[in-house]
Formats: sequence, C-alpha cells, structure tokens
Amino acid sequence: MIEIANRLKDVKEYYFSIKLREVRSLIDQGKPIINLGIGSPDLDPPQEVVEALKNANVHGYQNYQGIPELRQSIARFYNRNYNVALNPVNEILPLMGSKEGILHISMAYLNEGDEVLIPNPGYPTYASVTKLVQASPVFYDLDSENNWQPDFRALENSDLLKVKLMWVNYPHMPTGAAPSDDLFKKLIAFGKKHNILIVNDNPYSFILNNNPKSILAYEGAKDVAIELNSLSKTFNMSGWRVGMVLGNAEYINNILKVKSNMDSGMYYGIQQGAVAALNLPDDWVESNNEIYRKRRKVVWEICDKLNCTYDVKSTGLFVWARIPDGLTANKITDELLYEHNVFVTPGTIFGNKGEGYIRFSLCIDEIKIQEVLTRISKN
Repeated sequence: MIEIANRLKDVKEYYFSIKLREVRSLIDQGKPIINLGIGSPDLDPPQEVVEALKNANVHGYQNYQGIPELRQSIARFYNRNYNVALNPVNEILPLMGSKEGILHISMAYLNEGDEVLIPNPGYPTYASVTKLVQASPVFYDLDSENNWQPDFRALENSDLLKVKLMWVNYPHMPTGAAPSDDLFKKLIAFGKKHNILIVNDNPYSFILNNNPKSILAYEGAKDVAIELNSLSKTFNMSGWRVGMVLGNAEYINNILKVKSNMDSGMYYGIQQGAVAALNLPDDWVESNNEIYRKRRKVVWEICDKLNCTYDVKSTGLFVWARIPDGLTANKITDELLYEHNVFVTPGTIFGNKGEGYIRFSLCIDEIKIQEVLTRISKN
C-alpha cells in the first residue's frame, strides 16, 4: 500500500460519518432508530426556491465568484438583516457550503507551524482542517458560567506569538449561546492587538433567535474579521450546498485564489434558488421557527424525563443539555441508542469541555420526537 500523506496521520474520519454507519447497520437489523443527532433540516425549502431551480436552464461552467444577482442578493440580505454594508463586487464570495470555506480560509492563511485558536466545545471541522493544512490547533475553553464566551484574560495570558487565526461561532454550536455586542467588540480588539484573523462562523442567526448579529456590523471589523454564513439552516437547503464568506476585499481575494483552483463554480440553478431564498419576506423564517418552537418544547420534556438541565434562552437547531452528575455523555447516549433506539449526540465530540452534556437536534418531525418521549417514559 502507498503510504498516506503526513497531513492525514492526525486526522480522524468525521464522527457522524462513522456513527451514522453504525446507526444504519442497526436500522438494517430492524431496529426502529429515531435520529435526534444530526442538524440537517427535514423541512422543505421555500417553494419559490424550488421553482427557481426548476426554471434554470443553464448547464455550463459558472463564474468562480458566483453570478452578480447572487452577490447582490447577499449584500441586500446583510444590509437588511444585520445592518452591514458589503460591496457585492469584491467583499462577497459564494461558496459550496460554509464547510468548504473553512478549508479555503485555512489554505489561504495558514502555514505549517502556525497556530489556530479553536473553541472547546466547538465544531470538530475547525480542528481537523487545521491539522489537514499542517497547522496546530490551540483550544480555548468555553463554559456555561461565562455564557460559553471566550475568557479573554486567559487568552491574554497565553502564548499567542504563533497564533494566526481564531475560529469563533456565534450563535454558538453546540450550546446555542447568542453573542453580545460586547463580545464582538472584544474579539475585534483582540484580533487587532495580536494580529490574528478572526473568523465568525454564523449559520444559525435566524433559528429561534430574534436578534441576529454579524461581527461585521461592528466598528473596525473588516480590518481583522471575516464571516462565514450559509443558507443550509435558515432556508432548509443543507443539501444544496450554498454558503458565503464575507469581509474586506483583500481577504476575500486571497480566499478566491484557493477556491478558483478547487472547483468550477456553483451550478446556475442552485444560485438562482439562493437568490430566491435571500429575497423572501421575513415571515417565512418566522413560520419555520414556529415549527422548531413546538419541537423544542417536546425535547425539553425529554430532557426533564432524563433529569437533564438546559438553557431556555438558547438559540439554534439544537438543545444542549447537561446530564446528571455521575454519568458520562457516552454512557447516556449509548443507553439511549441501545436500550431505547434513539440516537443523540454526546457532547464529547465537540471537545473535552463537552463532557457532561448531550445534544438533541430539532430536525425531526414532532410526532417522532413525541415517540422518543414515550419510549423513555416507559422506564
């Protein structure tokens, strides 16, 4: 066998890639598994989006920067919802999902030996991509006592000389913590002081959240910060793979240098669907959220049955629940899977600060969530 590249030696297969094979195997054995683990919206995209895709009839290569209508729609969306002014010509780069952007940004800015600040708990892809480009992850701890925000005093007391990039993710996944104005101001000041690029990953702004924020709305942000966003969660388009990176034209141009060598542009019909989504009235998002509120209420009942605690003010597509003392995340999730045929995510996949927590997804029909409640209530 040919030896693998060094960059893969410290990178593991994504947790959900592995775990979903196991879940599928149990289903194939006849187990009635209910999946409360994955944040892939089960609701349909807006009909206007589907119609735009159906009516598209262009099948050639597309511009690496996306069609002008898409960039203009993103600019209007950001102006309307976040009070952020963006130049659609050079401050917006559409992506095939924001996950793609994590790799593109890392390839554009990180060298071997550079260090990257990564939240713990946080999205596992930040660390795996950092390792893929042969930079070094440096985890900064988040905890409930500080509302899952960085401890800037601890960061200032650490060695930051090799740190080049910092991942932040607000509203936060997996905890659902929302950002404050003060948080974004502190992040911008921190990035400027230490010459660190701040990247806010922002796909959950509109899910069960009445106060969407962008780091780019704050003074000085474009000097030191960029933002990823996505249509996956807001418009139920996760499989369409439509994301974007936004910020200073120089940052965006450097990311484009990577992207333009890795794909041949987003399919025209999907771009037209994205345009339709971004121009929908606000009440479409609210109707989506009403469904999630009902689902979340039942998940809270499940948490109560399991003697778990949770923050009723949290946002996003998940419920982040603290499990009773004396139990581990893997123990309780294995018990739910093998004894109740329910798949729930252990907090530990998001870092060791996720121990003591489990995560429930709201991306499943309310009837099935009620069935989960029934199953665990029998014992």
